[in-house]
Amino acid sequence: MDITKKAKEELEDRLDKIEAFIASKGIGSTYLKKAQKTQRDINLALILSGVVTIAGLALWMKLRNTQD
Repeated sequence: MDITKKAKEELEDRLDKIEAFIASKGIGSTYLKKAQKTQRDINLALILSGVVTIAGLALWMKLRNTQD
């Protein structure tokens, strides 16, 4: 049972390496890199806008409570 589990993990690792190689050198790899960069930029923008929104709401609530 342990041998089959080890063999399965080894095969999955080899498949991951092959998929990574194809993604970096295969057809459409430049498109994939551009898509990954765009996705990263969108994620960063969403995180930044979320942080700014939360900070703005906290500041607004703090200023609103001090006026009352």
